[in-house]
Amino acid sequence: MTASVPPVDPAVHAAAHKLFSFGRVFAIAGNTFRDLVRQKVFYFMVIFALILIGASLALVTVTFQGHLQTVMDVSLGAMSVFTMLLAVLSTAMLLPKDMEDRTLYTILAKPVARFEYLLGKLLGVGLILAVAIILMTAFFALILWYWQGREIDAMHANYAADRAELEIAKLKSGTFTPTLFAGIGVLFLRSLVCASLTLMISCFATSWLFTVITAFVGVLIGHLVPIARSVWQDPLTSGMGVSAAKEWFLKLVTVFFPDMQLFNIVDDIAVGTKIDPAIFGSVAGLGAGYVAVYLMVGYLFFAWREL
Repeated sequence: MTASVPPVDPAVHAAAHKLFSFGRVFAIAGNTFRDLVRQKVFYFMVIFALILIGASLALVTVTFQGHLQTVMDVSLGAMSVFTMLLAVLSTAMLLPKDMEDRTLYTILAKPVARFEYLLGKLLGVGLILAVAIILMTAFFALILWYWQGREIDAMHANYAADRAELEIAKLKSGTFTPTLFAGIGVLFLRSLVCASLTLMISCFATSWLFTVITAFVGVLIGHLVPIARSVWQDPLTSGMGVSAAKEWFLKLVTVFFPDMQLFNIVDDIAVGTKIDPAIFGSVAGLGAGYVAVYLMVGYLFFAWREL
């Protein structure tokens, strides 16, 4: 005899579907990634970044810096700017586009929680940012390898054999370093922070233009956060020159806006400064904290929003 299977309570079945599911998150992330790939903003940003990185080939002939340092300065600067622009512009259009196409209502009508939707959208943006970073890094490494070869040829021509070998070994050890690629990872984390900030704003914004403007203002304020922090932490100004209201305002600024100066260690890497690995760890932790906080705050706004 076969044991009879008791029928599944529809309420229990519905509750099970309401539980958090990574499968639904990854499905939304994949769809978001495909939609972003089809948008022109991705190709526009990547192509212009590659053009600017390639422009370092011409800039090395008119600068007083070393060739490799110029390539690093220009390339890392281009990657920093364009990944930030890509993060803000691509994220700002996600919710308005889904609402305009009625896709959002179709997704939420299924057993998909709003947090799963937001997390999937952020992961999709993270994937497109990772692809952009990988493409820029590959092109940057190719140009850096080319100029490294030029420098090696010049050392063979200008130095004696024994000194040339020493200089070449020094050059190779200071070019493709773990610190350099860790700095590129910091750029990716910085762009992800910008994306999560933009996603949070879009959860209560009424238009994508407002989201873009507010996100750029937030990033700009983030670059001024160290100045605000130094003002209210300075014993000379906090007790005399700054009123209590202004001091609390400065404290709120340092709490709610990301300290974008934390990610500027890439500038030190470009000039050859060695960075303590512990600094990378602290930056990664703070960056992940910013992403988590903005995602949770965005979820609260999104959960209260009438759709």
